[in-house]
Amino acid sequence: MKAEIITIGDELLIGQVVDTNSAFIATKLNEAGIHVCQITSVSDNKEHIVEALNNAVQRADIVLMTGGLGPTNDDITKLTLCGYFNVGLRFDQEAYKDVEYMFKIRGREVSEVNRKQAELPENCVALHNKNGTAPGMWFDVNDKVYISMPGVPYEMKALMEDEVIPKLKERFTLPVIVHKNILTIGIGESVLAEKITAWEASLAQDNIKLAYLPSIGMVRLRLSTSGADKNTLEEKVNRKIEELKTLVGEYIFGYENDTLEVIVGKLLKENKQTLSLAESCTGGYISHLVTLAPGSSSYYKGSIVAYSYEIKTLELGVDEEVLNQRGAVSQEVVEKMASSVRKKFHTDYSLAVSGIAGPDGGTPEKPVGTVWIALATPTKVFSKKYQFANNRMRNIQMTANTALNLLRKEILMNVK
Repeated sequence: MKAEIITIGDELLIGQVVDTNSAFIATKLNEAGIHVCQITSVSDNKEHIVEALNNAVQRADIVLMTGGLGPTNDDITKLTLCGYFNVGLRFDQEAYKDVEYMFKIRGREVSEVNRKQAELPENCVALHNKNGTAPGMWFDVNDKVYISMPGVPYEMKALMEDEVIPKLKERFTLPVIVHKNILTIGIGESVLAEKITAWEASLAQDNIKLAYLPSIGMVRLRLSTSGADKNTLEEKVNRKIEELKTLVGEYIFGYENDTLEVIVGKLLKENKQTLSLAESCTGGYISHLVTLAPGSSSYYKGSIVAYSYEIKTLELGVDEEVLNQRGAVSQEVVEKMASSVRKKFHTDYSLAVSGIAGPDGGTPEKPVGTVWIALATPTKVFSKKYQFANNRMRNIQMTANTALNLLRKEILMNVK
């Protein structure tokens, strides 16, 4: 079963609004066993919308549209659909009740413009929009299903979950699609591919597809398969994941939607351990990530953002002479930062980072992207030098991810 998504609106094409609707719709369709074959964005133009519909219906069984259902003159989707299906408008009393309710809870009367929201194409089934005044519309024509929804994400999401997906499951016999995500860090995409070449080739015999999804310092491996029985599919995929662990297990840090900061937080919490941070080049970004995890107050004590030489000396006890001789981006400085903040905050672990994020500040000896990361534990302090790229934000993110992964591996090593 194939679907195509059409997003409508000039604001999407000029970059004024980012299309997040398509990602949400595609996710929900995929979970229901429906394959998305294409996503198209078009302007608020009748001819463009019609052309997109004509093309989509050649490829897909289901066409989902968002946008252009408001009460203003630039919202033309409804009238365009009337022309496309050669039908007129009818007044839908149930849809009007929804409009009335939305205005009533706001203490307002329904205007004539908004009353028109309840005028729908004659051949559509209205879809209840609990979060807005524009109903969704369901068309079943020549064994093809067309669905039109508002472009407001808050309204569209409720329609997808409460109305569209249940009706699609009633209308079609859908297969089961299973996805499993394996999250790796500390290994590049090409090196990872080399290590798992034979394993990847073996996936075809189980009708499993593999996708490489790289991000900053990480690679997500997505395994996908489809069939009739969910348990059988999951068993096949899980068996291949166990095989993968024997090949690259040291690089796997999580699964599905795990994040590194949540994984580290769980480890600290489980082992009743605490963390402090001393940040220079990341400017508090690692602290931001750590505190994104719910319950982080139980293990995270705090940080010192020591951006200047003065703060490194006054707050972390870094010797001024060492700073002048070795520079802030050095092993001696970053290890002193880590050990000092650990003692100051009385924590089990502390991470310290110092580097040249860029775009300037680099030298031939220490080019942009040079970063030192130190970890202090109850028994030792150690550090490592890294050479990242020349993009400032990417360097900050790479430093944060690398530091958290260093901590993750140290905790795991000590609890084994």
